[in-house]
Amino acid sequence: MSSATRRTFLTLARARPSQFFSRPLRITAIRHYQNNDSYSSTPTSSTPLPDTHNIKDDGLNDEPALSLEGEGQNGKTDWSRSFHGLSTEPFPKEVTDVLMEPLDPEDVEIKPDGIIYLPEIKYRRILNRAFGPGGWGLAPRGESIVTDKLVTREYALVCHGRLVSIARGEQQYFDMNGIPTATEGCKSNALMRCCKDLGIASDLWDPRFIRKFKKEYCEDKFVEHVTTKKKKKMWKRKGDTFEYPYKVTTSSFGN
Repeated sequence: MSSATRRTFLTLARARPSQFFSRPLRITAIRHYQNNDSYSSTPTSSTPLPDTHNIKDDGLNDEPALSLEGEGQNGKTDWSRSFHGLSTEPFPKEVTDVLMEPLDPEDVEIKPDGIIYLPEIKYRRILNRAFGPGGWGLAPRGESIVTDKLVTREYALVCHGRLVSIARGEQQYFDMNGIPTATEGCKSNALMRCCKDLGIASDLWDPRFIRKFKKEYCEDKFVEHVTTKKKKKMWKRKGDTFEYPYKVTTSSFGN
């Protein structure tokens, strides 16, 4: 070995490994949530990962079912995890005829913004006629999640001992005292979403039905707030009147 080669080898041997091997820089994207539900994703190499020890307590990491049967203690079905009976066989014809019967236009309502809907109580009446009172129910699939403005929870619709559908309900609230009421609204919202899988009121998601219904049974008018004098367009069913504090105005111009 020549002297030049020996000196090069000794130099390499004394050098620190960091001079030749660059460690990968760990970049973590931290999401900063604000009250307006927006977030900013900021790359940083010094900020630690957010503490997630309480995610399970909030119900955000719903555990998957152990099996399709999902049997719990004493051999009973654990509906918080089970998928028992899902798509095993169709329901009898007398049941499906009730579930998929056409909507009665008198049952459909319209919101001021033009969205048509079936009141929640009428979903329950259809389920009672199809399966009988006590023949169906909603089972929670996780804990309630309460944010600054929203209550949400996942539910499973079970009919005659079979899982039919799973949906997450949500309901806004504006005051802490309104959380119990929002919890009930969240459950009702999940029920309506689950019923879509049974074909109940499926016309409400059909664009052609929506256009035809609004043309035949609804109308939009410019209304004025009696206190603020602000004007806007609102929908209602033909024959109904706008409730206080709004009244019909002849002009579409205003603040």
